[in-house]
Formats: sequence, structure tokens, C-alpha cells
Amino acid sequence: MSKNWVVVPTCLPIVLRRCHRCASERFRANGKFRVNANHKLLDAWLLALCTGCGDTTKLTVLERMNVRSVRPELLDLLHNNDPGLAAELLQDPVVRRRNRIALDWDNAWRLDSGGPDQPHQPEGEAIEVSVGFAARIPVRPVRLIAEGFGLSRAEVERLIAEGNLVSSVRLSGKLSGDFTFMLKR
Repeated sequence: MSKNWVVVPTCLPIVLRRCHRCASERFRANGKFRVNANHKLLDAWLLALCTGCGDTTKLTVLERMNVRSVRPELLDLLHNNDPGLAAELLQDPVVRRRNRIALDWDNAWRLDSGGPDQPHQPEGEAIEVSVGFAARIPVRPVRLIAEGFGLSRAEVERLIAEGNLVSSVRLSGKLSGDFTFMLKR
């Protein structure tokens, strides 16, 4: 038996960065951009609001770029505050490194598994599950498997220890890329 699961983002993640005003470390990106032109040079920022005090921070997207070197489609997306572009830019390692930020994906994703499936197959039958990620969301595989099958995490850990839950990737830690696993019953 084979199944396909997908980890899908439900909203933009929390941006982890220290607030200069209230010392909070959590910002909510709302998908709004600020674009500023100074003669032939262009700057663009993604705006994020502090969850503590509401102060705005600017995450640099473009810095002193010649207007002619920016694709017109990108400029349109920036001017239209495209939420898809905001999600893409937050996941871009270059943007994260430049702005010295990290992302917190707690409560910002869901698992599409077709509903909780109880792994009550006849004895000897195995379920092969392919897990895909719609975005690079770091998630613990044990949590995904527990949520997908409606089990506790302790039960999933027991299945791994007994050898009834196997994968070619390490199931401890976090993953953000596609993987498969097999549950033997």
C-alpha cells in the first residue's frame, strides 16, 4: 500500500530577530514591501512588525540596484505586495544571511495526508509513505508520522526502535526535504 503526504505552509513564518525597541525577538511578516528609488538606484525591503511592540523592521531585498538590472516582473510583484514573493524571499538563504534572521515555522504549516489513517492493516502488510514539502519547512519526521497516523510520538518512537518503521533518512532530528518511510505491520 502506498500513500503521499504533503507538508504545506499555511502562513508566513515568524521572523526571529531582535527588536531594537522592546527587546522582543519575534516579527510577523505581513507580505508588504517598501520600494525606494534614488535617481537610477533602487532599494526594496520586506516589512515585518514586532509581535511585542508593533515596531516595523525592514528586511533588505534589493540594495542600491540599478533600475535597469531589476526584472520588470519582480518590480511589479514588489509594488503589488505579492505574498508569494514574500514567502519565497523569506526562504532565500541569501536574504536570511544578509538580514541576520532565522525563521520559526511553529503553527505555520499543516500536513495533507488525506485524514488520520489508523495503521491497522492485516498482519505482514506494509504501508509506504512518500512525504513531500511544498516549501523548505524544517519539521521532525516523528511529529509528521504521529500526526499523519493519529499516533503519539512515543508510539512512533517505539515503532522505530522495534524496526517496524524504517526509512533511508534519519528519522530523528529535523528534515526539510522530501523523504519516504515504510511502516511494517
